[in-house]
Amino acid sequence: MLRALRLQLRKRYSPLLNRVCPPPADDHLAIGSLGERIACAYLRSEGRRILYRNFRAPKGGEIDIVAREGNTLVFVEVKTRTSERFGRPLDSVDNKKKKLMQRGANGWLQLLGTRDLRWRFDVVEIILLEGKKPRVTMVENVTG
Repeated sequence: MLRALRLQLRKRYSPLLNRVCPPPADDHLAIGSLGERIACAYLRSEGRRILYRNFRAPKGGEIDIVAREGNTLVFVEVKTRTSERFGRPLDSVDNKKKKLMQRGANGWLQLLGTRDLRWRFDVVEIILLEGKKPRVTMVENVTG
């Protein structure tokens, strides 16, 4: 009960989740970085624990956020857009991107020294529309 209240307050008062978006910038790296910070705030407000950001595996591959949800390890890809003209952010997670995510996850699991745990791939979609709060959508278990 207390944990649920704490999470509800975290979501309600998080500046990143409740601040009105500024006009879109041309700097896609800055937009991506803001999207990752918003995604972390959202994941925390949902009760997930952030373990690492921007993990680069030794043999290639990348994971935007490594998080834990209970006993499950979650590898999160963040997709941020300033417009909906080109479809959902999830649409840009193609097979090539999934392979990079898989290589990154394999690198992380090798560092742990085990694969005997529950894990999955999630995508957090962030849409930043000028004058509105960020719209965050979580898509769980996106695989092959």
